[in-house]
Amino acid sequence: MTLRSLIALALLAPALSTPAQAPSARWSEAQANAWYAQQPWLVGANYVPSDAINQLEMFQAATFNPALNDKELGMAESIGMNTMRVFLQDQLWQQDPDGFKQRLSAFLTIAARHHIRPLFVLFDSCWETNPHLGPQHPPIPGVHNSGWVQSPGKERLLNPADEPQLKAYVQGVVGAFANDRRILGWDIWNEPDNKGGDREQDLPAKVQRIDELLPKAFAWARAMHPTQPLTSGVWQGDWSPNGPQSPTTKIQLAESDVISFHNYDWPEGFEAKVQSLLPYHRPLLCTEYMARGNGSTFDTILPIAKRYNIAAINWGLVAGKTQTYLPWDSWQRPYVLIQPTIWFHEVFRQDDTPYRQREVDLIRQLTARGTPTN
Repeated sequence: MTLRSLIALALLAPALSTPAQAPSARWSEAQANAWYAQQPWLVGANYVPSDAINQLEMFQAATFNPALNDKELGMAESIGMNTMRVFLQDQLWQQDPDGFKQRLSAFLTIAARHHIRPLFVLFDSCWETNPHLGPQHPPIPGVHNSGWVQSPGKERLLNPADEPQLKAYVQGVVGAFANDRRILGWDIWNEPDNKGGDREQDLPAKVQRIDELLPKAFAWARAMHPTQPLTSGVWQGDWSPNGPQSPTTKIQLAESDVISFHNYDWPEGFEAKVQSLLPYHRPLLCTEYMARGNGSTFDTILPIAKRYNIAAINWGLVAGKTQTYLPWDSWQRPYVLIQPTIWFHEVFRQDDTPYRQREVDLIRQLTARGTPTN
C-alpha cells in the first residue's frame, strides 16, 4: 500500500473517541484506574524501524518507510505485542506540521491494522545535543545508539525565545490526535534529567531549565483535552512517596496521570522499584526494560510484570541502524573487531528471525488470553 493510500485511509477513518472534552487537570486515581481497567495487559517495545538511526530518520518525508513499518509491526503482533513506544522530534513539526501529521496518521493506520496502539514520546533529553533535519550520519561502527538525538536540542532548550515553538509543537501534535483511540497515551518527556550528550558542567543549567519546562509541557498537552493519559517515566534515584526525590522526579510523579518508569535491573531490583510505586495507587507502565547483559531479561521480568499487571515495554524490536543490540559499554569500547557474546536489546535479527526462540515463545505464552502466571 502506498503512503498516499495510507494517508487517505487515515483521514477517512472515523475518529473513535471518548467524550470530546476531557478534564484539563491531572486525572484522579479513579479516572486513571478506570482507564487502565479497559486496557489489555500492555506488552510491547520501544520501536525504531531497522532502517532508521533516530527519530528524525523514522519520520522525515524522505526516509519514512511505511512498508517496513508494516512488516516489523506485523512481527510484533505475531508474538502478542499490542503497544509500541515511539519517539517524535520537535523539528519535524517546525519544518512541516501538515506533512508530519499526515505521516503520524499513516503510521497509526499501520499500527492499528496490527492491533498496536503507540505511546508517543514528545521530548527526550538523551544523546546528541545538536539535532538537525535532513540526512543523518551513518551508524558509528560498534557503538550503541550512535545517532540518537535530543528533543529539543540544547540551543532550543536553553533559549526562552524558542519556547512558543515548543508549545506549538506539543499542542499541534496532541491537539491533532487528542480524540484518537489508536493512540495509547502521551509520554511528555523521556528521562528529562539525563545528562545525555551534554557535558557534566552543563547539566545543572539543563536540568534547571527542564524543571521549568516540564510542568509547562504537561499543561500545554492538557490544554488540548486529550482523551489519552499523560506520563513521564521516572528512571533514577528514589521514587517512594517519602523518599528523597529529586525535583525532576517530584514533577514527573505529581503530573503523570499514569505512572511510568524505567528499570534495567535484576528481577529483585525491578520488583523493589515496583513496590516503591504501588503506594501511588495509579496504573504502572514500565516503558523501558530488558538489557540481557545487565540482568534484565524477558524470562525474569515479564512474569513479574504480569503478576502485578504492569505494562511491559522493552527496548528494541528489530536489530538495525540504532545498533542497540550492542551493550552500553560500547560508548567507551566500540565492538568493532568482536561482537558481544550476548545481545543487549532487540527481539529480532534483521533477517526477521528471533534472537532467541525461547523469548518469543514466552512472550506469546504470557500475552495469550487466559494464560496463567506463576
